[in-house]
Amino acid sequence: MIGYLSGKVKFIFGEEIILDVQGVGYRISVNPAGLEIGAAAEFFIHTAVREDAINLYGFKNREAFELFENLLTVSGVGAKSALAIVSKISVAEFTAAVVNQDLNALVKLPGVGKKSAQRILLELKDKIKNISTETFAQVVPKSSATDEATEALSALGYTSAEISSVLKRAPKNSSTEQLIKFALKELNKF
Repeated sequence: MIGYLSGKVKFIFGEEIILDVQGVGYRISVNPAGLEIGAAAEFFIHTAVREDAINLYGFKNREAFELFENLLTVSGVGAKSALAIVSKISVAEFTAAVVNQDLNALVKLPGVGKKSAQRILLELKDKIKNISTETFAQVVPKSSATDEATEALSALGYTSAEISSVLKRAPKNSSTEQLIKFALKELNKF
């Protein structure tokens, strides 16, 4: 089984890339945000072997990889659904949602209905409790300005993971307007 790959991004198409590893191209399903053709990249890999295919799912960090594998243990959650979930929410936000039993946070994720969200909360609550408290430290401290900025950026189409990542770096005690300006500036550097 393949567990890790490091190489250069050769092609990007939708939610998949071709990663050139010393002349061999591996087709990997990933969250393509932040990837550029020709850039070096490394991924933790989940290898899914089926009767008719071998699929690779790649993650930029170990926490996202572990969340993906935990999601696969939930009945009714397949690899594509799990990848979509991991791509739209940070590990810290997901962990907080499960620990706090926040059904609404999960229902907002792609492909997750009310019954799926309930199943995720039920089946992962004990597994998530074992995750270190460092994960919670990564959650953006909530304030009304942060909530409003998050809502505005989400309405513009940014994912929870992108928003959370940027707002963690924002200056403390910023107003909603300052947070939005900062986030847009950071998110549009490409």
